[in-house]
Amino acid sequence: MSDIVVDFNSCRSNMNDIILNEKSKVLNRIFNLDSNAFKPGALDRKTKELLGLVAPTVPRCDDCVQYHLEQCHKENISKNEVMESLEIATLVGGTIVIPNLRRAFEYWEAPENKK
Repeated sequence: MSDIVVDFNSCRSNMNDIILNEKSKVLNRIFNLDSNAFKPGALDRKTKELLGLVAPTVPRCDDCVQYHLEQCHKENISKNEVMESLEIATLVGGTIVIPNLRRAFEYWEAPENKK
């Protein structure tokens, strides 16, 4: 796996551990709600991950975009499906999203380029 992916996952995991070890009832519930929201229901996990990718692209949250791109990889979502979702996100968010779109493309390609 690419260094960009390994670095992101390591930092995310370490910081999540630190946050959750504070035993904040509110933060623990938010983390739990986030995990449970992506379980299959009326919408399958694939659809939820694509929605999870589009939503943070518009306000330009790179951490969330990277997280959901990785989840898309894990769900075997195709590059075409991801790119169409990012097209919608860019349409909704406008041209201000383009720098984040570039980083999303870089992050999506990182695991593929490492193979």
